[in-house]
Amino acid sequence: MKILQTLSRLYVNDLNSALEFYQELLGSPAALRFKIPQMGLELAQIETILIIAGSNEALKPFRSTQTTFLVDSLDEFKAYLEKKGTEILRGPNKVPTGRNMTVKHPDGSIVEYVEHSNPA
Repeated sequence: MKILQTLSRLYVNDLNSALEFYQELLGSPAALRFKIPQMGLELAQIETILIIAGSNEALKPFRSTQTTFLVDSLDEFKAYLEKKGTEILRGPNKVPTGRNMTVKHPDGSIVEYVEHSNPA
């Protein structure tokens, strides 16, 4: 059970202009970009920043999530977190990159946990 990477989340309305700015600022291309059309969202990752784009209404349910942890085993983290008194708010769910869940920690912080699928 290991946190592989911590991603800072940015919420924007226009992914293209945000991508252009952050790719130039960080000197790095987006490593990941995908849409979740049923939620009206588009996401991109540049270095350790996760940019989440959509309308204000589409972003509303996600704005309280403060960070994303990429983990090696969502199931192991779920079992561990349940023993530690956290509240599973959403998930585990299948997402374009693998599986995720959103958790409220005992201190009130809301964190997304994501396990990426291994490409076949």
